[in-house]
Amino acid sequence: MNARILAVTTTRILRQLSHDRRTIGLLIGVPLLLLTLLYFMFDDQPPVFDRIALIMLGVFPFIVMFLVTSIAMLRERTTGTLERLLTTPLGKVDLLFGYGIAFGLAAALQAAVAAGVSYWLFGLDTRGSAGLVILIAVINAVLGVALGLLCSAFAQTEFQAVQFLPVVAFPQIMLCGLFVARDQMVGWLEAISNVLPLSYAVEALQEVGVHSDPTGTMWRDVAVVGGCVLVALVLAAATLRRRTA
Repeated sequence: MNARILAVTTTRILRQLSHDRRTIGLLIGVPLLLLTLLYFMFDDQPPVFDRIALIMLGVFPFIVMFLVTSIAMLRERTTGTLERLLTTPLGKVDLLFGYGIAFGLAAALQAAVAAGVSYWLFGLDTRGSAGLVILIAVINAVLGVALGLLCSAFAQTEFQAVQFLPVVAFPQIMLCGLFVARDQMVGWLEAISNVLPLSYAVEALQEVGVHSDPTGTMWRDVAVVGGCVLVALVLAAATLRRRTA
């Protein structure tokens, strides 16, 4: 990996992103809209809103970044941009980590805005700090970026890329502990939940929700999600193709 090339790649992706107003609207506006709906759904049940909104602050960046990244990388390949880029000294790792950093910065902005509105406008109450919630949300977003890059290698059209969303994201959301506590699931569902990275991200957020200081479980979960990000990026680099078949 070359630091200068990585910086140039990250800057190029951020410049492209800043010119795409619809994508910026999706990144910032959709989580706020959904959190607003949650607030009014549970306005007379603050504990329920606190529990669900805290988890959603980590789930929304994951879903949005997975969708945006898989389509963005597919466009790079189908328009020939990727093929031209790979004729330069740019390496696959530089490109993929450039995507991870650029969208990670966008995720930091998204998480900060969503957390700010949740805490100061909707009265979200957690024992731990908002900073830890934002940190976990950003790592979750980078996980979505990495899985989106990996899945884009197996799609030939934007429609196919979107089809990976219910395959990759929805099972993780259903089994992460949002609807049923993981230790109350039947054994085989709990076993599946234990190998899905979003389960650890949600557990880390729940730790922040009930503990005023960071716990060992929270840091372990953060490390697991970070390891999954690295594995997904390496697999994405190994499967990255210059063009669709």
